[in-house]
Amino acid sequence: MKFATKAIHAGVEPDPTTGAIMTPIYQTSTYVQESPGKHKGYEYSRTHNPTRTALQNALAALENGKHGICYASGLAATDAVLKLYRPGDEIIATNDIYGGTYRIMKRIYEPFCLTFKFVDMSNMANIEAAVSEKTKMIWIETPTNPLLKIVDIKAITSICRKRGIHSVVDNTFASPYLQNPLDMEADIVMHSVTKYLGGHSDTVMGALVTNDDALAKELAFIQNASGAVPGPQDCFLVLRGLKTLHIRMQRHCENAMEVAKWLEAHPKVSKVYYPGLPAHPGHELASRQMRGYGGMLSFELKGDVYDEAVKTMENLKVFSLGESLGGVESLCTHPASMTHASIPKEERLKTGLKDTLIRLSVGIEDVEDLIADLEQAIG
Repeated sequence: MKFATKAIHAGVEPDPTTGAIMTPIYQTSTYVQESPGKHKGYEYSRTHNPTRTALQNALAALENGKHGICYASGLAATDAVLKLYRPGDEIIATNDIYGGTYRIMKRIYEPFCLTFKFVDMSNMANIEAAVSEKTKMIWIETPTNPLLKIVDIKAITSICRKRGIHSVVDNTFASPYLQNPLDMEADIVMHSVTKYLGGHSDTVMGALVTNDDALAKELAFIQNASGAVPGPQDCFLVLRGLKTLHIRMQRHCENAMEVAKWLEAHPKVSKVYYPGLPAHPGHELASRQMRGYGGMLSFELKGDVYDEAVKTMENLKVFSLGESLGGVESLCTHPASMTHASIPKEERLKTGLKDTLIRLSVGIEDVEDLIADLEQAIG
């Protein structure tokens, strides 16, 4: 079954009671049992809910996986993965990483004696040098947030397979439409479902997908035992969002490419971070690893003046200044003070994340209007 057909049909069956084509919102906390322990597969909605089951099956299908497990947010999904490890275990992560991921690793789990190494994963030698006998997992983000670096998933999963290390890929920026890490032998794929999968900026959710039965069992146990589960209303909204994922992603990619080309040619722009541009150092790898280049890009203005960057963001009218990404509307974000503020400035600067960097989530509006908005804002 091809992607568009899966996006619309996978995991979803007509309601057996009424024939409703849309999965019902099972707004219930508990289920009546025929006898103690004798039920229809559902006991309590923290553990299982039919609306959530349909969504989990749909997400697994889109990632070419066997098991989907949904959580209350992307960070709740990340938290579930980190709970797989024990004091003394070591985790290697990309150094250009979402600020919330960095924060949960450093501020929540490092005090519990997990060790984290953050390395530039655009160079495989850095990973080889970082791996030790204590390494239990490598956390990959590609394209990275916010510098849009491209990481070679297959090369890293090969290292992991040889050494018995888990590989986890944050696939939020790409979505399953553009790349499927499980096909490249990743153990777990993580999504902030809030973003492209939901696609309409109206829900917060996270998900994990895996082909590993043992990992799935443990992650489902954590989901139930820790209780960070999404409600049925949110699951319904994401199920609806998935049905247009393919056509939304097509437009996101098309618009982002046009915006990136326009910015690259602008006399006041010094640098554009977008893997679809031939000048991007990860362009060739992205062309092999992905089916498109996504809707995310970042850029810097010449002169590297903070006030000019702020003025540009304040002047935008079609692009809204706000956190998050992946919705149908275009958003502008200042990573240093917003999405990545939890990373110390010295660490941000080491990775190349300047205080003047502007990140765009290019939506699905008419691209001429988006370019006109940037033109008037940059001046």
